[in-house]
Amino acid sequence: MKKILTFAIAAGAMAVAGFAQAATLDDVRARGYVQCGVSQGLPGFSNADDNGNWTGIDVDFCHGVAAAVFGDSSKVRFTPLSAKQRFTALSSGEIDILSRNTTWTMTRDTQLGLNFAGVNYYDGQGMMVPSSLGVKSATELDGANICTNTGTTTELNITDYFRANNMSFNLVAFEKADEVVAAYDAGRCDVYTTDRSGLAAQRTKLANPSAHTVLPEIISKEPLGPVVRQGDDQWFNIVRWTLNAMINAEELGVTKANVGQMMGSDNPAIKRLLGSEGNFGEELGLSNDWAANIIKAVGNYGESYDANVGPDTPLGLDRGVNALWNKGGILYAAPIR
Repeated sequence: MKKILTFAIAAGAMAVAGFAQAATLDDVRARGYVQCGVSQGLPGFSNADDNGNWTGIDVDFCHGVAAAVFGDSSKVRFTPLSAKQRFTALSSGEIDILSRNTTWTMTRDTQLGLNFAGVNYYDGQGMMVPSSLGVKSATELDGANICTNTGTTTELNITDYFRANNMSFNLVAFEKADEVVAAYDAGRCDVYTTDRSGLAAQRTKLANPSAHTVLPEIISKEPLGPVVRQGDDQWFNIVRWTLNAMINAEELGVTKANVGQMMGSDNPAIKRLLGSEGNFGEELGLSNDWAANIIKAVGNYGESYDANVGPDTPLGLDRGVNALWNKGGILYAAPIR
């Protein structure tokens, strides 16, 4: 009797696990679109224009997931979220993916019931000051008023940095990013601190962007990437391999412009990526041209980077550590094989 009961419990657990595994993909298909959580407006990453059209590297990623699932990158809707709201929205099922310049930390990975699918931008926290202050280093900021967002790692990092350097400061925190920008621009703070990519993005909103200086110190590691709920391995794999596909496509030279031509390539790695060899899409619960659809829609990782945050954009961010591993950076994707 005990063995029968144990088997029944195990079978029930397996059934529940099986249901959870397929739940998000089934829900997304039934709904007809991917619900993606993004920022409330961070140029280059996720930002809406006056007509409500979203652009940015995080937005491209959501379009990529939609292309992988539906073969149609337009089947995605965006929910703007503050830093404080973002994890609750994901945990509650309000969104399917959080793609919102979010730092991968141990606490978030182990205590919030969430899984980070990878890193789509390696960053670090910096500080920006008005050039008129004449400050050249963060070590000169003892007693400063510092503006940032509440509910972020930036609060913890700035506290650690000032404590380690025996300096005092006054933190002025706001829930919405635009509130931080407005307070800093109005002179309520001496310093604006967030990820350095965020400083580059938010500086474009200031009344006189050239009148502000980003200090040289990088005080933290901020691996930013897409997040999903724990307990749904299939959806986690789809999101993770969307990112891997975009990175691998850049490494293999597959672009939005040449993906059709590359479908006829004799390179085994390209054939596996684009679905002409193997059943890698089927293993995700998708069509075998899933990655080809991603690249047709948004291009490879490098194309998305260059279009949204690269040197020829208002943000002007060099690839740096976000270059491919074979081009001097640390960007590296697991192989499709």
